[in-house]
Amino acid sequence: MIACILVRGFELRAALRSRPSVAGRPAVLAPAPGSEPLVGPATAAAEALGVRPGMRMGEALAICPELILVEPDPAGAEQAWEDVLGRLEDAGFAVNAAERGCVYFETGGVERLYGGLRPALERALAAVGPAWDATAGAADRKFTALAAASVARPGQALVVADDRATEFLAPLPVDLLPVAEEEQQELLELGVRRLGQLAALPGGAVAERLGPQGGQAWRLARGGPRRRIRGRRPPAEVVEALEFPEAVGNELTLRRALGAVVEQALARPERGGRLIRKVALSARLVGGGSWRRTLTLRKPDADPDRIRVALAPRLAELPAPVVELRFELVELSAAVGCQLQLVKPAGVERAGRLKEGLRQVRASTGGGSVCSVVEVAPWSRIPEARALFVPRDE
Repeated sequence: MIACILVRGFELRAALRSRPSVAGRPAVLAPAPGSEPLVGPATAAAEALGVRPGMRMGEALAICPELILVEPDPAGAEQAWEDVLGRLEDAGFAVNAAERGCVYFETGGVERLYGGLRPALERALAAVGPAWDATAGAADRKFTALAAASVARPGQALVVADDRATEFLAPLPVDLLPVAEEEQQELLELGVRRLGQLAALPGGAVAERLGPQGGQAWRLARGGPRRRIRGRRPPAEVVEALEFPEAVGNELTLRRALGAVVEQALARPERGGRLIRKVALSARLVGGGSWRRTLTLRKPDADPDRIRVALAPRLAELPAPVVELRFELVELSAAVGCQLQLVKPAGVERAGRLKEGLRQVRASTGGGSVCSVVEVAPWSRIPEARALFVPRDE
């Protein structure tokens, strides 16, 4: 069978680990800087007062004036989620994470180990830990397992047999479906509020009205397809961090710090000479909370200059000064080398000559003689304040 472990409001729970006194008060996860002002998961006290995830922040504050806005901590949430997945893998479960707070695995290989399906689910809940109030669901189909975990109580494991899946899904709300909010709203406007009502409609009519997502929702309302769950490949766990003595908001300093942590991470012996497929850059912010961005390279590479150039534009997205910069090698390739080019592409020789000329100028006139123009305040009325001359690293 397929099992699903679900932790409701995982992002909020992870952010509240450093503020346990807020857990029992009305609180929501604040929207990320620069995003639409919609609140995230809410505590039970906030939901009891009418606050719902996805509500506009102004509306939530009008309903509950004493509402506490908790700053998102994506880096801390990612680390906490990796710890949860690691404990599940240590217990023998080959997990496949759908998102933070939701993970699937097949129980066939562990039922004999723990003496049955329910003992295996209880062992998985124990591996997650009681602090997360996780729920478990098991069924022959993936969506049915997710629905079972969604209606289970904290610490409970709910098993749904395949011959009872349709009966189990029928009274559940349509907001369990992984479809866009527009499709869900259209279903509600048509009077379709339960999965059983959607499953009773002709599949062709639903697909014609709502498109491909509507057809997928109709199939899920009838149980969904049978699919195997493959365990994930464990992360590389190669991390380098640089803590600043005081908060840094200067982009030039952050770029130099980025270059330092990238070179240190690539020099780690754990990498074993392998190429990098995916990296992550995170920061601990001065006012609390964190910031995190991931980047999948166009092709596996181990050139620190290329990785630094690819990540440097992300530093402009930082919402506040930084007290710690962290670089992670998320996924490595199995190969330790790459095929070289027989013929160099056009422009490579000219770029090499230009770089060599700049080195010659720097050698003869000093380190600060070769500069780049960096725009720092394009809105300024003073022309001299709009840009700065910054010495080039290379």
